[in-house]
Amino acid sequence: MTSMDSLDARIVLALDDDPDATILALAQTLGVARNTVHARLRRMAAEGALKPFSRRVDPAALGYGLVAFMSLAVSQAEPESVHEGLLDLPEVIEVHYTTGDADLLAQVVAKDTTDLHRITKAILAIDGVDRTSTAISLAEVIPYRPRSLLNHLAKSGS
Repeated sequence: MTSMDSLDARIVLALDDDPDATILALAQTLGVARNTVHARLRRMAAEGALKPFSRRVDPAALGYGLVAFMSLAVSQAEPESVHEGLLDLPEVIEVHYTTGDADLLAQVVAKDTTDLHRITKAILAIDGVDRTSTAISLAEVIPYRPRSLLNHLAKSGS
């Protein structure tokens, strides 16, 4: 993935301000050519710099108001089966490899604690998952916020 530059950041910020803006409107707002905006957006999308629109959806609006973080200890011999098993559970919304005591850190959403228990049992039933440790989120203090990084890049010019 190629790094974003100042203009890329300005384009994304403008889209963040007005998600319905046309390419022409973005070009006029930013004072650049329409073809430049179009080419930049296509490049960022192709390179994976832009995440899917569904990432903006709050799981609570879908009925999944409980957020938990699960540390998973997994068998090193079967990581693919663990990945496939986690992908089969729609409540597992994000997973990262980690250092330390756990091998994976999964962000999980649930309807309530009973539902979380069901999800935990389903995760433990995946071949290769040895154990889990769960922390329930009480409140989001700082939400996912790439906008501050975009502002920094847009202003720095590099």
